[in-house]
Amino acid sequence: MFLVIPDPAHGLVAAPQSSSDRTPVTEQALTARGFAWDSEIEAYTRSAAFGPAAVDDTAGLLRALGHYVFHAYWPLPRS
Repeated sequence: MFLVIPDPAHGLVAAPQSSSDRTPVTEQALTARGFAWDSEIEAYTRSAAFGPAAVDDTAGLLRALGHYVFHAYWPLPRS
Protein backbone atom coordinates (compact mmCIF):
# COMPACT_ATOMS: atom_id res chain seq x y z
CA MET A 1 0.00 0.00 0.00
CA PHE A 2 1.20 3.53 -0.78
CA LEU A 3 0.27 7.01 0.34
CA VAL A 4 0.75 9.65 -2.37
CA ILE A 5 0.63 13.28 -1.23
CA PRO A 6 2.20 16.65 -2.00
CA ASP A 7 4.40 18.03 0.74
CA PRO A 8 5.84 21.56 0.81
CA ALA A 9 9.16 20.34 2.21
CA HIS A 10 9.66 17.26 0.01
CA GLY A 11 7.61 17.79 -3.15
CA LEU A 12 5.53 14.86 -4.31
CA VAL A 13 5.78 11.94 -1.87
CA ALA A 14 4.98 8.28 -2.53
CA ALA A 15 5.32 6.50 0.80
CA PRO A 16 5.11 2.70 0.99
CA GLN A 17 3.41 1.14 4.01
CA SER A 18 6.17 -1.44 4.37
CA SER A 19 9.42 -2.53 2.78
CA SER A 20 7.59 -5.33 0.95
CA ASP A 21 5.88 -2.63 -1.16
CA ARG A 22 9.28 -1.60 -2.52
CA THR A 23 9.45 -4.15 -5.33
CA PRO A 24 12.08 -3.82 -8.06
CA VAL A 25 9.38 -3.10 -10.66
CA THR A 26 7.85 -0.39 -8.49
CA GLU A 27 11.22 1.20 -7.78
CA GLN A 28 12.11 1.17 -11.47
CA ALA A 29 8.77 2.75 -12.45
CA LEU A 30 9.04 5.51 -9.85
CA THR A 31 12.69 6.20 -10.69
CA ALA A 32 11.74 6.50 -14.36
CA ARG A 33 9.24 9.21 -13.31
CA GLY A 34 11.92 11.21 -11.49
CA PHE A 35 11.45 9.89 -7.95
CA ALA A 36 14.33 9.08 -5.62
CA TRP A 37 14.29 7.16 -2.35
CA ASP A 38 14.61 9.43 0.71
CA SER A 39 15.77 7.23 3.59
CA GLU A 40 15.18 10.00 6.12
CA ILE A 41 11.40 9.90 5.61
CA GLU A 42 11.32 6.37 4.10
CA ALA A 43 9.48 7.43 0.97
CA TYR A 44 10.05 8.21 -2.68
CA THR A 45 10.11 11.93 -3.41
CA ARG A 46 10.12 14.14 -6.46
CA SER A 47 10.64 17.87 -6.16
CA ALA A 48 9.06 18.99 -9.43
CA ALA A 49 5.39 18.95 -10.43
CA PHE A 50 3.37 18.01 -7.39
CA GLY A 51 -0.06 19.42 -8.19
CA PRO A 52 -3.30 17.42 -8.38
CA ALA A 53 -2.54 15.95 -11.82
CA ALA A 54 0.85 14.66 -10.64
CA VAL A 55 -0.75 13.10 -7.54
CA ASP A 56 -3.41 11.38 -9.66
CA ASP A 57 -0.83 10.24 -12.24
CA THR A 58 1.45 8.73 -9.59
CA ALA A 59 -1.46 7.04 -7.81
CA GLY A 60 -2.60 5.59 -11.13
CA LEU A 61 0.88 4.27 -11.89
CA LEU A 62 1.09 2.53 -8.52
CA ARG A 63 -2.40 1.05 -8.90
CA ALA A 64 -1.47 -0.26 -12.36
CA LEU A 65 1.45 -2.04 -10.68
CA GLY A 66 -0.97 -3.77 -8.29
CA HIS A 67 -0.62 -1.57 -5.21
CA TYR A 68 -3.44 -0.23 -3.08
CA VAL A 69 -3.08 3.55 -2.94
CA PHE A 70 -4.44 6.35 -0.77
CA HIS A 71 -3.86 9.78 -2.24
CA ALA A 72 -4.76 13.33 -1.36
CA TYR A 73 -4.00 16.88 -2.33
CA TRP A 74 -5.07 20.29 -1.25
CA PRO A 75 -6.78 22.86 -3.46
CA LEU A 76 -4.66 25.56 -5.01
CA PRO A 77 -4.86 28.87 -3.17
CA ARG A 78 -7.11 31.46 -4.74
CA SER A 79 -5.67 34.84 -5.53
